[in-house]
Amino acid sequence: MPDFAEHPRLFEGFPAGEAVSRGQPSYIADHRVRLRERFAEGGPDAMPDYELLELLLFRIVPRRDVKPLARALIDRFGDLGGVLAAPRDMLAAVPGAGPAVALELCLTDAVIRRALRNRALSRPVVSSWEALMDYCRATLARERTERFRVLFLDAKNTLIADEEQAKGTVDHVPVYPREVVKRALELEAKALILVHNHPSGDPTPSDADRSVTRQIAQACEVLGLILHDHVVIGRGREVSFRAEGFL
Repeated sequence: MPDFAEHPRLFEGFPAGEAVSRGQPSYIADHRVRLRERFAEGGPDAMPDYELLELLLFRIVPRRDVKPLARALIDRFGDLGGVLAAPRDMLAAVPGAGPAVALELCLTDAVIRRALRNRALSRPVVSSWEALMDYCRATLARERTERFRVLFLDAKNTLIADEEQAKGTVDHVPVYPREVVKRALELEAKALILVHNHPSGDPTPSDADRSVTRQIAQACEVLGLILHDHVVIGRGREVSFRAEGFL
């Protein structure tokens, strides 16, 4: 994290000048100055989720007090991660948000996911496991239905493709082992990592999860492919089949 304390007055003067030119009430301008200075001095750890969301909303809603909107969004979706991962139509339906705010929040989420993806997958996957997990959490932990992704790797364990193979319901996703290995052969992949989420938040593998993993592992063995792992993403934690001895 950057050393924000080295620049404690980084934002001094900017919001107030902007507020005057746009006709903002002084109490809104002063509040924005204070929040920006707190962020500059203490960084994100010094602020609760709703205040970080306020800082983001400042740029989207320049003339209005956005604290009530930030609190309403947090109340509706649980935390900052839940807000950013929420569907656009649900964000737009929150009073005070609307289509423009919803679009900008979805864009912010997309930028974060892309940055995490690039960080995780620009190096051999198995040597950057924590970065990979950060990406998988950001991509899947907040999804409201089960989604099954496959990371296809080459002989050096560098990513060839990261593809969503199936979408399901809140507690089931249909996965066809034949299609998974067929796609691996099409891409000339040498290894795979399976990843899917449990919208319930509990990443404990189900019997169906174990069964489909065994089937894919058997198909990989026949075709000379390596199945490195199957990771189930929950809320706040994940389960690795390899670490648990299921593979």
